[in-house]
Amino acid sequence: MKKLKIKIPVILPQVPDEKDACVNRLIDKLKGREGIDNVHVSDEKANGVPQLCFHYDPDVISLDRVQSLAETTGAQISNKFGHRLIAVDGIRHTRHARTIEKALKEVDGVLEVSVSASGMIHVEFDKGITGFGAIQKKIEKQGLSIIDPSIGTELYLQQMEVSNGEEKSRVIQNKKEKQHLEANGKGHVHKKGEDHVDEQGEDHVHAHGGIFGKNTELIFALICGVILGIGFGLSYLAAVPDWVSLSLYIGAYFFGGYFTAKEAVQTVAKGGFEIDFLMLVAAIGAAILGEWEEGALLLFLFSLGHALEHYAMEKARKSIAALADLAPKTALLKKDGRTEEVGIEKLGIGDIIVVKPNSKISADGVVVDGESSVNQAPITGESVPVDKVPVQDIDRDYSEEDDIKDENRVFAGTINGNNTLDIKVIKEAKDSTLSRLVKLVNEAQTQKSPTQLLTDKFERYFVPSVLVLVVLLLFAFLVIDEPFSASFYRAMAVLVAASPCALAISTPSAVLSGVARAARGGVLIKGGRPLEDLGTLTALAFDKTGTLTEGKPKLTEVVPLGKLSENELLKIAVAVENLSDHPLAKAVVRDGKERLKGGEIPDASDLEAVLGKGIKASLGDDKIYIGNLDLYEGLDESSPSEEITIKVRGLEGGGNTTMLVRKNEEYVGIIALMDTPREAAKATLKKLKEIGIKRMIMLTGDNQKVADAVAKEIGLTDAWGSLLPEEKVDAIKKLKKKESKVAMVGDGVNDAPAMANSTVGIAMGAAGSDVALETADVALMGDKLETLPFAIGLSRKAKAIIKQNLWVSLGIVALLIPSTIFGFANIGIAVVIHEGSTLLVVFNALRLLAYNGK
Repeated sequence: MKKLKIKIPVILPQVPDEKDACVNRLIDKLKGREGIDNVHVSDEKANGVPQLCFHYDPDVISLDRVQSLAETTGAQISNKFGHRLIAVDGIRHTRHARTIEKALKEVDGVLEVSVSASGMIHVEFDKGITGFGAIQKKIEKQGLSIIDPSIGTELYLQQMEVSNGEEKSRVIQNKKEKQHLEANGKGHVHKKGEDHVDEQGEDHVHAHGGIFGKNTELIFALICGVILGIGFGLSYLAAVPDWVSLSLYIGAYFFGGYFTAKEAVQTVAKGGFEIDFLMLVAAIGAAILGEWEEGALLLFLFSLGHALEHYAMEKARKSIAALADLAPKTALLKKDGRTEEVGIEKLGIGDIIVVKPNSKISADGVVVDGESSVNQAPITGESVPVDKVPVQDIDRDYSEEDDIKDENRVFAGTINGNNTLDIKVIKEAKDSTLSRLVKLVNEAQTQKSPTQLLTDKFERYFVPSVLVLVVLLLFAFLVIDEPFSASFYRAMAVLVAASPCALAISTPSAVLSGVARAARGGVLIKGGRPLEDLGTLTALAFDKTGTLTEGKPKLTEVVPLGKLSENELLKIAVAVENLSDHPLAKAVVRDGKERLKGGEIPDASDLEAVLGKGIKASLGDDKIYIGNLDLYEGLDESSPSEEITIKVRGLEGGGNTTMLVRKNEEYVGIIALMDTPREAAKATLKKLKEIGIKRMIMLTGDNQKVADAVAKEIGLTDAWGSLLPEEKVDAIKKLKKKESKVAMVGDGVNDAPAMANSTVGIAMGAAGSDVALETADVALMGDKLETLPFAIGLSRKAKAIIKQNLWVSLGIVALLIPSTIFGFANIGIAVVIHEGSTLLVVFNALRLLAYNGK
């Protein structure tokens, strides 16, 4: 297995050197991550800075992922390494993608490359050795053109870093700038596929494929089929000379073989050869043997198969590209009392934009004026529109805040309802949740799954073995009594039969379709590995607060002790807790006022907080104490009675957090609060159990009694309480030893270390949380637990389809090779079955786009 070693400077805040305990803590946390074999401090130093040396497997974890993991554990990794996600035009199919991958790996300083047939290239390189310019030249040398990837913004090329003195590439952003450049003789920029007028005023079309644009190959294949059919029909008419049919067959060779020959020549020129070359050799061989119609049939079926394969893959690509089209390109900017239309790239943080009824929202922001319902399905997958109201403080800067209420926050690409909204921009276009989502989905296309890595490895041994067999078959005439032409024909038939086209595309097509379908359902799956792993899970570990529960404590019990009524007790509690900013105090005030229904609340004063225990305050002439039993331990001689202590313990046993209220020397009541389970938690866990998840464990910092009460109510199999963050990591490691595949479900922020150590890290409510998007393997964009069964179900469907595709592709090859060797199938039959199996696996994979969760 291939392993890489990289060295990154250790830069930790307030850390004097590499011997500091923080560095060891960082190393310990990173070592446990799947794909990282070892992390240690290197003996070498760079500019006096110690180096952190990572030994990792690029097939399991990318360098980019190593960096984000290190950052979440406290490291500020230098920008020593470059990461680029590049969209290109011109990748024809999976085998072509592999050829490009191989070529890019030859560039000095390139650490890892992954190329998807969908047109995405992910490259990681050492900026000390090479820059993006060298990689760009190599890409263009492969006959590809770099285009703006679909990340919801036209600023992609502007983001290319300055590396080794290279200038940033520029994108022409608007027509005025373009016209200005042309007027000054500075040329113009256009994308492939755009129509433009040259200096002579003639129209041209630049598109990969040729004169008919991207449909050229399909049209050529159909022309080939028509000419072949006419030629074949005329060959049966005695009145028509043989040369007419021959001429038509030669024409069919041209149209059917044009793209095959072009690709074969390009591949051979680079020192390799693929199926196209083998097909061309087989067709030429058939012509030499005088079997012109069979050679033409081979080229017709091969080119038609390729064209249909491109069409099918394009359908999956368009499903992903559609994400980028969600955000409008312009926004209505409100400035100096006027409203003007501007490009979204010109919006800055703090700008106010106007969103009209039934139109798309142009930027991530908070509502500052107006009330409306917003359809968030394009981002979070929620089917029901979410009501939006203005924030309380419209002048506040919300751009650095993560904890913005859902009723105040809006996302680019979502659709406004029937009322006008004024929105304050909190993220630039390139940093919006939609832009990040599309970038990560595009990146996911380049991440290979375990099955794909296995099939790639199989092909490395299989293809040379086939070539050896073909060479041996060429000389079969020396052993058996047959002419060389018969041996040559058999060898060509075996070449066609043994070509692993279906095998090469079986997994990538399923991964592409699966990732696209998940994104449409509000789930971000970061590549083939998590897509496959998600379906093999046997255990799920959940964080409690905000994941299984609402994350907002609610007042559950008000128990008067003695003479006071429930309302009188509540008034005392609300008056005192009103002075505190603690989340539990806020819950008492909020729910208490609601229960009192507008009753007058007295004013308390002289608040004194006792950390972790409670508070003291004055209410008129009385001294009020509110807190847990620890507050009263050793406070004075007036300790709570055994009867009161039993009542408090009983409420705590039911999962409540309790506050005992004392007025002067007298204990007057108990207030109980609980972080209540989500409404959907019980039904979701039941569904997860039904689809085969054996163990569902809650990991929480709350005491074991609270954990057990919540677990019993919602149907968990285990509850582990009183855990510190580092103990959650140990709990995950312990689980992995018992259950082979374990996922950690949390918010992606506090749970990042535990997620990093699980088989799959799943973050909830990732929309709007940059950390969650970066750290998780799977991100549920909406704060909806109920999307988890959909994600697991989709993964299982994808895995089943991948397995079906492998059986079909390998089974066809296993059947065809002996059939062609022993003469049961000729070249025509071999190519029909070969191309048929390729199309079958692609269209089988496309079924994932229609997955509905059943």
